[in-house]
Amino acid sequence: MSEPLSGRRRLPRRRAVLAAAGVGLSTALTAALTACSAAGVGTTSQGITLTFSWWGNDDRAARTEQAVQLFEKEHPGVTVRTSNAEFGSYLQKLATQAAGGGIPDVAQLDYRQISQYAAGGTLRPLGEDIGNNTIRTSEMDRPFLRTGTYKGEQYALPMGRGITGYAYDSALYQKAGIPTPQPSWTWQDWATANRKIAALGLKSPDGRPVTGANDGGGNQDVFETWLRSRGKQLYAGQSRLGFTEDDLTAFWTFCDTLRREGAIAAAEDTAQAKSTETSPLGRRLAAADYTWDAPFPGYTALLGDAVHFAPTPSTDGRQGSYFKPSMLLGIGAHSKHPKEAAELVDFLLNDRRAGDILGFTRSTPPNRVIAARVAKTLKGPEREIYQYAQTMEQYGLGAPPTAPPRGDVAINRAFKRTYERVLFGLATPRQAAHELIEEARRELRS
Repeated sequence: MSEPLSGRRRLPRRRAVLAAAGVGLSTALTAALTACSAAGVGTTSQGITLTFSWWGNDDRAARTEQAVQLFEKEHPGVTVRTSNAEFGSYLQKLATQAAGGGIPDVAQLDYRQISQYAAGGTLRPLGEDIGNNTIRTSEMDRPFLRTGTYKGEQYALPMGRGITGYAYDSALYQKAGIPTPQPSWTWQDWATANRKIAALGLKSPDGRPVTGANDGGGNQDVFETWLRSRGKQLYAGQSRLGFTEDDLTAFWTFCDTLRREGAIAAAEDTAQAKSTETSPLGRRLAAADYTWDAPFPGYTALLGDAVHFAPTPSTDGRQGSYFKPSMLLGIGAHSKHPKEAAELVDFLLNDRRAGDILGFTRSTPPNRVIAARVAKTLKGPEREIYQYAQTMEQYGLGAPPTAPPRGDVAINRAFKRTYERVLFGLATPRQAAHELIEEARRELRS
């Protein structure tokens, strides 16, 4: 994970900007960054200073720093003060900044933050910047751009195009006689595969039974995939759920039944899963884990080349997956230099050289020209997830929804917390579903 915000300093601007290809990033940059202020620093005697913050690991930090230095070189008189942290700390700090007067000039945002910050007046609308071509969007898919909108207005732009799937151990699947998963495989096929893995009677390194997959019952993303494969959706607008108590009961009953059979991970292993390393697959307690494409290479690094990326299950061939922003870029509403901030956003998203530097560190670049350009250099698991995305796109996926409503952050937390009551036998799936629906409706009304 990345270092905390405090104590990190950027390299001086006089350091040469290295070419993206063939140069070791560790020799180009230090891992230290400077903490940013809540809003734009403003104009100094040395020119304009912008603040830019993001979350991510050290590789993403090094590549982002290199791209920022190139931007500074191309924009004399503009200095960019950067900061980054691990995901949880970053979101907490950004929320504190938003409550205290304003986020940085340019900030990396999670999909679930868009409506919250746009409605709260924290984000600057980008319509004018897009209209006058300061930020170019012509090489991005228009339906995908909707993911950064709130009430029909663009407030953020995707920085990566992600998609979900299952990291799975192909050797175990072959051992159990399970065919290579295809985009048309169903949730019942997935359940059968899990039962076959469990029936092998294999033991994990700590001597416990190996199951088929992680328990996704507490993961709102898994539920959304399940819903969409049935022609439904998570939200029917900014103030209304798109599913019923019966829908959620059916999903939680499905997961609960498989867990009780021993086909998917035990309750304690699901509760302990916080990362790739602590996931059931990462601990060799399961043959598969639901995950996003961007973290997938972490499984191959941990477990070897037998781990591959499989499609999420369908309902009668209808896929529930969709292309979702792995993260987005927004401009603080109180930025003193919105034009320069917009130029930085455009540079990071559309400049070919920046694209070469950033690569797939934030999943597939949303700029299709850059994505195709960088894809030619990909190898191993990174190339596999790029090809996977191409396959899923050709198979056919539904259009992505707009950014979720303001209450989604709290609903997402409640979703996991409520399912844990099912996990540990404190509530039936029906009781838990009723509780979640009531809490979700309160959040959407507030």
